[in-house]
Amino acid sequence: MTLPAEHQATLLVVDDMIENIEILNNALFDRYRILFATNGPEALTVVREQSPDLILLDVVMPGMNGYQVCERLKQDPLTREIPVIFVTAKDQEEDEEIGLRLGAVDYLTKPVRPGIVRLRVGIHLELKRYRDYLARLSMTDGLTGIANRRRFDEFLEIQWLHVARSRTVLSLILADVDHFKAYNDHYGHVAGDHCLQRVATTLASGLTRRTDLAARYGGEEFACVLLGTDHADALVVAERLRRQVASLRLDHARSPEHSFVTVSMGVATLEPDQHVDPQALIEKADQHLYQAKKMGRNRVVGNQ
Repeated sequence: MTLPAEHQATLLVVDDMIENIEILNNALFDRYRILFATNGPEALTVVREQSPDLILLDVVMPGMNGYQVCERLKQDPLTREIPVIFVTAKDQEEDEEIGLRLGAVDYLTKPVRPGIVRLRVGIHLELKRYRDYLARLSMTDGLTGIANRRRFDEFLEIQWLHVARSRTVLSLILADVDHFKAYNDHYGHVAGDHCLQRVATTLASGLTRRTDLAARYGGEEFACVLLGTDHADALVVAERLRRQVASLRLDHARSPEHSFVTVSMGVATLEPDQHVDPQALIEKADQHLYQAKKMGRNRVVGNQ
């Protein structure tokens, strides 16, 4: 039975011979969404644009061969986790050794046997799903359930590379729960944990695009990464998030400014290039967060 497209894994078949692509497509099309490319550069472009779940890659191709394609994929943080299966007529032991050393998960020789291809693809997709599940666990904050600092650091690095290639911008919001130590001292740590959970959920649900990320940056600090969002729009998002947290009306009897929990926010936007790195974006947002707290808290600061 063919699964609906939204539930199907996406495979990329790369081969310079259309007949070979057709053989693999016939073996797999009823289970997966199939993309194809007939040369190395085209394959790299498709991978960047479509993010397939697995790649079936020929070795012998004119220009850039399959080994070179695999090497490029494994060097790139955006694509290195995509499993690659070589499908090739090169059947010597040393050929297979080269492919596996480059990072491929499997090595199949031609002529392909459709039943074996289906089984191998299914096994490696299941392994990938399990690895992805473990990765999500390791990158989730145990208290709040949103992304943790490790996930934030990885996500920021990857998106920095992405926007550098696409020549767009990246914005960052750093948020701090105002007078949180006083909140903890007055209400206790259980209530403090509940407060952080409510704030985290509000920030995460307030980001409506799948390309954005809300993370717990540390303690009572949170970070929101906004891909392709210019500074004016980032300020609008930050102000909306600030209002949403305030609208929770969580009691804060020890706040000097308000009777409820509020957040201060610093916003920064940069266009990545070879002269700056993600740390510059963090430092700029942090400076603006400091200004927001100095100016009375419960506000957004992001002067360019």
